[in-house]
Amino acid sequence: MNKKWFKEAGFGMMIHWGLYSLLGGEWQGKRMEYIGEWIMSGFRIPNKEYEKLADVFNPIYFDAEEWVHTAKAAGMKYIVVTAKHHDGFALFHSKADKYNIVDATPFGRDVIRELADACAKNDMKLGLYYSQVIDWHENHGGGYDMKFYHTNRGGMSWDNDWDFPDRDKKDYRICYEKKIKPQVEELLTNYGDLCLIWFDTPLDIPEQCSRELFDMVKKYQPNCLVNSRIGNGMGDYRSCGDNKLPEEYSDELVEAPVTLNHTWGYKAFDNDWKSPEKVREILCRCRSCGANLLLNIGPDHLGRLPAPAVEILNSLNGI
Repeated sequence: MNKKWFKEAGFGMMIHWGLYSLLGGEWQGKRMEYIGEWIMSGFRIPNKEYEKLADVFNPIYFDAEEWVHTAKAAGMKYIVVTAKHHDGFALFHSKADKYNIVDATPFGRDVIRELADACAKNDMKLGLYYSQVIDWHENHGGGYDMKFYHTNRGGMSWDNDWDFPDRDKKDYRICYEKKIKPQVEELLTNYGDLCLIWFDTPLDIPEQCSRELFDMVKKYQPNCLVNSRIGNGMGDYRSCGDNKLPEEYSDELVEAPVTLNHTWGYKAFDNDWKSPEKVREILCRCRSCGANLLLNIGPDHLGRLPAPAVEILNSLNGI
């Protein structure tokens, strides 16, 4: 696998799924105004409360084959799924940290393993998203050394400053060595060939850590691409900003991550879906610029792709 496949792929599916899907964008009678997967930071939910979600996370309708078939029927050539998002919870069986879907939930199944198998069976390329800096489950998760501690969305914090307020005692390298690096190694060595690793929000990650992660990917999977959000000017291809489209043609490798509604993670009340015509328009715009469209869907807490999303994808008829 080389860069040629990426340039020719054109269209991929992104999946944001995790414990936040259980909340559906609501916490203690209030609705999340921002994207659903940021609900832990948005409402400053303590780890001891958020961890209770794992106790009841049991997505009995999750079907890896169904996800892959849906993507394939829409003309998508690869799938990128959140192996670990900012909340620190992993959708794979990690020996590095027990806060994962196999060890911490009644579901007890390795979602990434099942998706890897389904992709291999159906000739679909698999990429994995991994939040390498932000990890709200960890005292030493990154983001605490930013000039602006909070995002531009009210009081939401890059790091977990509600459970762990003393930023002077935080050291990202502790989290990196204990959890980030070993989990990335697990993903690279346990789930077969990966087409790409989709890192996110590099923020204050040290250059040495970005370099080490990049080199690790190339060591274990030389043909696996790395996106630009690994940080410090590294990566094999450029990820546009969220819901931002390229403005001009480029011979370089470029990808535009776009949501099908307004959120990335599931929000039960976000029903403002892009029409099939709008999706086609966005895809044509990306193709005219030589870029891929990575279209995101957030499954619900039972593992179901929302029906409106499936209807939209089915109507694309394999473009």
